[in-house]
This record gives sequence, C-alpha cells and structure tokens, in this order.
Amino acid sequence: MAHSETPGPAGGDQSLGDLVALAAKDVSQLIRYEVDLAKTELKGDAKRVGVAVAGFGLAAFVGCLVLVLLCFALAFGLVALGIWEWAAFLIVAGACILLAGLGVGLAIVKLKRLTGLSVTRKTVTEGLEMLRHDSPHPEIAATDAK
Repeated sequence: MAHSETPGPAGGDQSLGDLVALAAKDVSQLIRYEVDLAKTELKGDAKRVGVAVAGFGLAAFVGCLVLVLLCFALAFGLVALGIWEWAAFLIVAGACILLAGLGVGLAIVKLKRLTGLSVTRKTVTEGLEMLRHDSPHPEIAATDAK
C-alpha cells in the first residue's frame, strides 16, 4: 500500500484546508499509481495479443500452403481417375472459385445485417434533444404537477 510523503499530523491542530490539501494530494497520488498499474497491465496484454496475432498469422499462412497442396492432390487424383490433366486442374480451380464465392456471399450477407449502432444513435439523439430544450425533464415535470 502507498504511504503519503506528507508527515502525519503533529496533533489535532491542523486546519480544514490542510486536511483537504493532504487528502487531495493522497487522492492524486493514488490516481497516478492506478494509471501506472493500468499502463503496466496494458503493456503485458499488448505483448500477449501481439504473440497471439503472430500465431494466428502463422496458422493462416500454413493453412494456405496446405490448401494449395490439397488442391494439387485433388487435381492429380482426378488425373489418376482418367480425367485429362488440364480438365482436372480446371475442375479444382472452379471448386476453389466456388468456395471463395461462397465466402464472399456469406460476408456480404453479414455486412448487410449491420445496424450501424442505430439504437445508440437514436437514444443519443433523444438525449441531446432533451438537453437542448429549455423544458424540464418529463419525469420532473410530472412530479412537479402533482
């Protein structure tokens, strides 16, 4: 626990102003310690997030390599079944295009469902309108009328 650098009271003869100044100094020092603690925690969290992102990036890269290898394996498997080489690779390329199109279609559907914080915008707008008007708050006006 942090201790104040200000010496303790020599007796009960400190003025109210001295006590308030002492309390304000202690509160500001406490806030500085809390901010320093938050900075330290954020730095640690940022390092962990950076390592996690690097791990996901590595996994995505390896996944792409595996996908390429699987596409070649599928194409050569089709060739082994008796399909011409050019046709086998064309079939695999078409399957990859369909998979990519499915991903894009799914992303578009999800993006169209975004609300754009419409409820928050509505409530903030209502709150600002209420603050702009000089009329009292509806609940306050109702209690004053009684």
